[in-house]
Amino acid sequence: MSADSQYLSTAEELDRQDPLASYRDQFTKSDPCIYLDGNSLGRLPIQTRDWLDEVIDRQWGKSLIHGWNEGWMELSARLGDKIARLVGARPGEILVCDATSVNLYKLVMAALSYQTGRQRIISDELNFPSDLYVLQGIIDQLGSGYKLDLIKSRDGIRIDPDSVKSAIDEETALLTFTHTYFKSSYVQDMAGITSLAHEYGAMILWDLSHSVGSVPVDLHACNADLAIGCTYKYLNGGPGSTAFLYVRKDLQEKLQQPIWGWLGSKDPFQFGTAYEPAGDISRFLVGTPPVLSMSAIEPALDLHLEAGITALREKSIRQSGFLLELYDDWLAPLGFTLGSPREPASRGSHIALRHPEASGITRAMINPPEGKDRVIPDFRTPDNIRLGIAPVYNSYRDIFTGMKRIREIAESEEYLKNPGFIMNSRE
Repeated sequence: MSADSQYLSTAEELDRQDPLASYRDQFTKSDPCIYLDGNSLGRLPIQTRDWLDEVIDRQWGKSLIHGWNEGWMELSARLGDKIARLVGARPGEILVCDATSVNLYKLVMAALSYQTGRQRIISDELNFPSDLYVLQGIIDQLGSGYKLDLIKSRDGIRIDPDSVKSAIDEETALLTFTHTYFKSSYVQDMAGITSLAHEYGAMILWDLSHSVGSVPVDLHACNADLAIGCTYKYLNGGPGSTAFLYVRKDLQEKLQQPIWGWLGSKDPFQFGTAYEPAGDISRFLVGTPPVLSMSAIEPALDLHLEAGITALREKSIRQSGFLLELYDDWLAPLGFTLGSPREPASRGSHIALRHPEASGITRAMINPPEGKDRVIPDFRTPDNIRLGIAPVYNSYRDIFTGMKRIREIAESEEYLKNPGFIMNSRE
């Protein structure tokens, strides 16, 4: 038996033994392709389509405005409590609302207002750019005295915990980091860094966008202060689906968010002319919730809760290990390098492969010649091919086929037929 046949046989056997295999059938299939971009946009659950028909036809179509009294007003909190079960938060600590960047703005401004006399924000150069832009905008808005310091990475993959310790001081108001890094998939030590921040009296805010639904998180056990995240990657909430925010329960009455919208007030339907914030996490709401897009999140949340984050993580680690075995055998000899940590505990559910011709290779994967498998990965400048493993629907055979196709493209230099720059996929 050839080495390729042996790997294929291994993939097929692992799929037969997979306790989560049945979940693959609960997602719609697009045109024939191997989809390895669930870290940017998750597949559509079949139940989401049916559920939206229910929301549109019965709730909106028949109930009309009475839908607000039949569950719509509670949707932000109900979905938040489901996400809380995936990230170790308590009921009443997470809301689904607004966009990730808007939630970041609200929580950072609230933290800085609370941290009287402290004006330093610490983040790092590997953080998601939108997060950094929001932080820069806040510094510009607040003016003189406030400062954003970015920790440098030594290898472009991870941030050294010692660098965090060296950066923090008594002037630090807030640390804000990505938990799983968008390019390299490096996973920060949430518990250790949170504890360090608290030693200095600083608050900490975590971006969970590349963790939620794929990497176990325990916000309560870590005593994290604040967090944000999106729902359209591993949570399969749909393109641009509504984001979420987390505020630890003891902080909710202490923090004043900057956007005083009517749904964040103590009694929204009194329609008073003077704003009085709600006494719980609902003070972080702003305006009328987008019911249709929020409703699309729920079926996939239920699938993840049913499968269990522990089982999803275990499968992700096994699949990542299989991918790395193929990388070592097939791709490392062809000039690829690993852009993610090798140790599973320090890595999320996507793996970055680096190659000088990554752009052309990605283009060739997406636009194959007739008779070749179409594989959809993700590209990040300048040289990262990100392979997102969504254990709720990706198979081991998906990984085998995707890696085999990359090897074919590199060996044949097919990427030379696909010159130029390929657009990054949306985050």
